[in-house]
Amino acid sequence: MNCLICHEEIAQKATWTSLLLQADKVSCDQCFQTFKQITGSTCPCCNRPQETMELCSDCTRWENDPQWKNILAKNISVFEYNDVMKDVLSTFKFRGDAALVNVFKQTFVFSYKNHLSSQQFDAVLPIPLSNERLHERGFNQAKLLANFLPLPQLDALQRTHHEKQSKKSRHERLQAAHVFSVDNPSIIENKRILLVDDIYTTGSTIRHAAKQLIQNGAAHVSSLTLIRS
Repeated sequence: MNCLICHEEIAQKATWTSLLLQADKVSCDQCFQTFKQITGSTCPCCNRPQETMELCSDCTRWENDPQWKNILAKNISVFEYNDVMKDVLSTFKFRGDAALVNVFKQTFVFSYKNHLSSQQFDAVLPIPLSNERLHERGFNQAKLLANFLPLPQLDALQRTHHEKQSKKSRHERLQAAHVFSVDNPSIIENKRILLVDDIYTTGSTIRHAAKQLIQNGAAHVSSLTLIRS
């Protein structure tokens, strides 16, 4: 088996444990250890790594705005955004290497079980792509991540086609309107929903999605994201 990141053969120690786990191991230890998992003190709302456990400046601004207060209960992210993750994410999303998602399966599921499973969600909802972006990319990276979780999956949000988020300034992301819509509110009514996406940057995408869900009857919305930028 070759590492999905460096493409070198994955060295295996001859133990019963390694033989049992070999089928699931898709990256070598050297590559995986270059990712920085989020540990220690974080913002209690968005999971941004910081020295205190108080709300970060971004979340304070969100929560001080009456139209956004209490829209998103909590975000949990698995990894910090470093240079290695930037390269892997680019290969994953923009060069069509969907198999790379399997590198993160175990840690993604562990983060869900450790931080979010006690909230008893009714369903997981991957952040959708617009039809145009889905056709261009060939897959939805958020859906691939959501497929790992032991929850029923909803397809309740539609996304309007806009310029790529990565090309927008922070101000443009925060001011974006009419990004998402809900066609059938009955399937989310009174449900506790976990949103899933690949990256949390300003929180704009997640909160726009959460706001549509809450306004259309969802009881609670939190999110699980692979990366905290």
